[in-house]
Amino acid sequence: MPTAARTALAALATLLTATLVGCSSPSPPPAAPAFTATLTSPTNVVLHWPADPAAAGYLLEYANAADGPWTALQYLPPGQTSYTHPNLIPETPFYYRIRSFAGPVSATVTAGNAAPPGTAAQQSAPADLTATPAADQNLHFTWTDRSTDEAGFLLEIRRPGTPDFVPVEVTDPNATQCALSLLPGEQGSAFRLRALSYGPLSPVVERTTGKD
Repeated sequence: MPTAARTALAALATLLTATLVGCSSPSPPPAAPAFTATLTSPTNVVLHWPADPAAAGYLLEYANAADGPWTALQYLPPGQTSYTHPNLIPETPFYYRIRSFAGPVSATVTAGNAAPPGTAAQQSAPADLTATPAADQNLHFTWTDRSTDEAGFLLEIRRPGTPDFVPVEVTDPNATQCALSLLPGEQGSAFRLRALSYGPLSPVVERTTGKD
């Protein structure tokens, strides 16, 4: 084939390739980053995880051995996707895992009030939640357990001047009462109670702290 013909065919092939690429489906967005742990100083670990739109929040746990025992580090609100675990023991392994939580919630109450009957959004949500003031800035909560398979109950607080509820206290399954000691600025808060269910566990990540 003459050189000029070969050159013309090569140019045509390049043009067709560019056209096909331009007409192809757009590339899918990159996957959300996995659960990660980063040492930002010899004794500080920063954890990051992808947001779960279906989550009501997250339970973060840690251990000092790969097979546990595991300790609840923090219950976190749904908008939070990072956490700093500070001032750790030097030259020590720390293992982390995280899972989302959800579950039906009670009606909202404030101190000295009870949830109006019939206001729970779902049939299995805790009912009859009351918040009774006690001595030393304590509140005593009672409720009716209407779920059969909860992993526990999570008390959530909406502090004055804030828009969202955040976790504040957790109980064992089948509990029907708990107490909370109010911190400064928490008087006048609203409360609700969630019958907990958990999502799957993340992969475990590990970081060993350095010398102090």
